[in-house]
Amino acid sequence: MNDLEPKPEQLHQARQLLAPWPVIIQLPVQWGEQDALGHVNNVVFFRWFESARVALLQRLGVRTHNQERLGTILAATQCDYRLPITYPDTVLVAAGVLRLGRTSISMAQQVVSVGAGRVAASGTATVVVFDYVEQRPTPIPEPMRQQLEQLTLPPEVSVQFAS
Repeated sequence: MNDLEPKPEQLHQARQLLAPWPVIIQLPVQWGEQDALGHVNNVVFFRWFESARVALLQRLGVRTHNQERLGTILAATQCDYRLPITYPDTVLVAAGVLRLGRTSISMAQQVVSVGAGRVAASGTATVVVFDYVEQRPTPIPEPMRQQLEQLTLPPEVSVQFAS
């Protein structure tokens, strides 16, 4: 193990913070993700959120590119920053479903700094099931809805993201 890899006990502690989340990915913080102020730039958090959303959708078998007809499209996203992250570090990025609409999926997302052992950012995203031929939203197909329900966050987590 080198200085860039998280210690196993740090990783375990960080994973415990995300225990109820259905999708968790691990990413190293890159030197070039820092800005002139010496911490990870705010835009990077949105890329991390995107990676976790894509992982969640891929778990469902949803194609994320080259759709022949149905796919998803991001309608809205937001982020609340709680802790600056600096290099070197590792982050865990989690995603889960908050609620399902007729055509939309509301998701929660969270970034945990493994080095700090704390939540660094929380956010939400709204993804719409989209018909790329008709160029309009379309109802969530029932098989997809059933799979998404399995990735719904428990109430004790989702209440933190209520608007």
